[in-house]
Amino acid sequence: MNTASLIGGLLPQAVTIAISPLPIIAAILMLLSPRARTVATAFLVGWVAGIAIAVIVVTLLSSSIPAADPDASKPVAGIVELVLGVLLVLLAVHQWRGRPAPGTTAAPPKWMAAIDSMTPGRAAGLAFLLAAVNPKNLMMAVAAGVSVGTSGADAAPTVWALVVFIVIASLSIAVPVVVFLVAGERVAGALGTLRDWLTANNATIMAVLLLVIGVTTIGKGIGAF
Repeated sequence: MNTASLIGGLLPQAVTIAISPLPIIAAILMLLSPRARTVATAFLVGWVAGIAIAVIVVTLLSSSIPAADPDASKPVAGIVELVLGVLLVLLAVHQWRGRPAPGTTAAPPKWMAAIDSMTPGRAAGLAFLLAAVNPKNLMMAVAAGVSVGTSGADAAPTVWALVVFIVIASLSIAVPVVVFLVAGERVAGALGTLRDWLTANNATIMAVLLLVIGVTTIGKGIGAF
């Protein structure tokens, strides 16, 4: 499988990770905190590390699946994708049912209240957990890693596909951090507006994304048999 085909198959998972509202809100809150530059930069580093470690570990594990012929690993990958797809659809339903009533806003997680006093080390650790341990992102990393690991692609296309996946999955955190580092307080108002919109629409955004990716993943799983 060539690099373009590998990357094309990973785009839905990478975009789903990138458009996760809660990590974006956390990054924006850090950019609006007293220690914005150091804390937000550490958060970005932790996020990239979490995504990279999760998808690389799954890729290495799935590439070790015994394959007596070129198609031997496909049923295994298909089962994994089917299970992940069903879980994503169920998670989408849960997100949709848990969305706040019209005119109300869901209470933010308690850890967000501590962002103003957060150190760079804790910010990096929080980002790592949100990237690699968060169930939704972990399922995306598993789906991407299984897809690459069982593709039978050579080392170079595999490495490039994983690099592109990590970059795309990190863009939503990297862009506001880099823009703030360059423009400073001039973008504070825009960041605050984006934070408010994401906070109000978090559940709806994630429900739609998870449903689309879940159905797509189920289709890929069925196609592997």
